[in-house]
Amino acid sequence: MAKVTLKVIANTLGLSTSTVSKALKNYSDINPETKLRVQKLAKDLNYTPNAFAQSLKSKGSKIIGLLVPDLVHHFFSSIINGVINEAEKHGYLVIVLQSYESYEDEKKQLKLLVDKNIDGILLSLSDKTIKYDHINSIISEGMPVVLFDKVSQLIDCPKVIIDDRKAAFDATEHLIKTGCKTIAHITGPLKPKTTIDRYMGYKKALEKYNIPFDKSLIYTSENLSYEDGYNLTSKIINDHPKLDGIFAFIDPVAIGVLNSLRDMKIKVPKQVSVIGFSNWFMCKTTSPTLTTVNQPAYEIGERAFQLLFENLNNIEQGKAITSKIVEVPTNIVFRNSTKKIID
Repeated sequence: MAKVTLKVIANTLGLSTSTVSKALKNYSDINPETKLRVQKLAKDLNYTPNAFAQSLKSKGSKIIGLLVPDLVHHFFSSIINGVINEAEKHGYLVIVLQSYESYEDEKKQLKLLVDKNIDGILLSLSDKTIKYDHINSIISEGMPVVLFDKVSQLIDCPKVIIDDRKAAFDATEHLIKTGCKTIAHITGPLKPKTTIDRYMGYKKALEKYNIPFDKSLIYTSENLSYEDGYNLTSKIINDHPKLDGIFAFIDPVAIGVLNSLRDMKIKVPKQVSVIGFSNWFMCKTTSPTLTTVNQPAYEIGERAFQLLFENLNNIEQGKAITSKIVEVPTNIVFRNSTKKIID
């Protein structure tokens, strides 16, 4: 027999899972008649709270789960540091797992975390995740989840984000203000919202400055890797000999672009300017050093834990869980791969 969940009770009675949860906890803002209906059905179906809910009554396990797409990615390693340091201030241990940008691995790792009776989960979606039942079902059972970086509007939970569209607009605008007129954009596979938003930000900047959008200037890096950046550059230059700017979706791709241009004897930024995205530590070591969008990963990690901690406290105090969205600002870090802005 399938396990009876909050969602089953909610669907049977035509209520939301949050209403069912609050009714079972005897919240004062739930209609007494609704409480009786929920509690009677729960008893009839032999509903029992999951181990997570039981652990909260004993002040929780003081352990949270953190699931990222890639552990060795500089951006995510900085987020991990931010989460762990903030969690330690509040006496929490962090279990860190990776999904390898795989939907199936994401599902498997989330189940593993839930089975460990952790108090909550911080999650950045994999690039391959386009269905969210595995996450929504965890949330419906009362597990606090906070999404960060790669998120979905179809998941109702707190989120920590940047404005990818604005950040990409700023990056493209920076190139335009330095005098670039023919700007290529190396994007990623157009599935995650971050990729789409950066693509749209690029287009918006061209529109603002009356530069016609040319679809042939869009190139896709399937692996978002140094090798992709290096290999795509020769094609970009061959396709567009008058090119004077390249905006890469992520710094490793941009660094591949820089080294490819160097090997082709093309001067940066005199002939072609290059801007990246994320502000990896390697940006300071390239030749020339790489202008990029600063994506404050450490702060994203801090804020993600803070949102989770806030909801853990809400649960303990019998308050409603919030779905607050925190936007962390970005900025352009000017280095030597782009020219100075023209007054």
